[in-house]
Amino acid sequence: MMQQKTKSISFDKDLVRLNKYIANSGICSRREADEYISAGLVSVNGKSINKLGFKVSVNDTVKFNDKKLTPEKKIYVLLNKPKNYISTLDDPHATKKVIDLVRKACKERIYPVGRLDKKTTGVLLFTNDGELTKKLTHPRYNVKKIYYVFLDKTLKKNDITNILSGIELEDGHIKADVLSYVDANDETQVSIEIHSGRKRIVRRIFEHFGYKIYKLDRVYFAGLTKKNLTCGKWRYLTEKEVNLLKMIGKNLE
Repeated sequence: MMQQKTKSISFDKDLVRLNKYIANSGICSRREADEYISAGLVSVNGKSINKLGFKVSVNDTVKFNDKKLTPEKKIYVLLNKPKNYISTLDDPHATKKVIDLVRKACKERIYPVGRLDKKTTGVLLFTNDGELTKKLTHPRYNVKKIYYVFLDKTLKKNDITNILSGIELEDGHIKADVLSYVDANDETQVSIEIHSGRKRIVRRIFEHFGYKIYKLDRVYFAGLTKKNLTCGKWRYLTEKEVNLLKMIGKNLE
């Protein structure tokens, strides 16, 4: 049995792995927590812990860089983002921020998962779940996104072929997974499915071919849609939706 000179660590049915406890505090993912533990940056009840797999209870005092951690209740909020709101949280000059639209959802500090630019509307997820955020924004998990794009002119079939086969932009190769007309009678409206989270990637794809986008709407993100959610409104995710999000990339872990 392990003994310690400092306050003893509780061993009961509510024990959780230290890396999960740290991730639940909202500062990082479990993998990053393992790195912090190995580096000796984490202590439990005053004793430095560098053993992976170590378990703690809610009664233990866990510190990271000498700062006490407190696991938060995990919150998941879905917003149908309106136009002219920015996703950046720390812009002191912005008068319209997406965080202002969900401020009454909870007392916990939540933040957007990824970003939609100021002019783009649609599905935007907020959470304080650091581990899930890392997964949903990391390229290796290939999180699916679908946008409706309203163009200034008809999208040529030859350009559709090129976008699906791939093009070179200033930051590398990119291609759409699926690209089709939304309305068979209006070839200026298209649906594009893409996994990349690169900045302004959808706009830059069409700008590459000389098109102007006058409306861009994200209608799907990681299995979430804005069905029955009017513009500017938010709702909590269901337990089923949260569980499905957490299953993303499970086979890659």
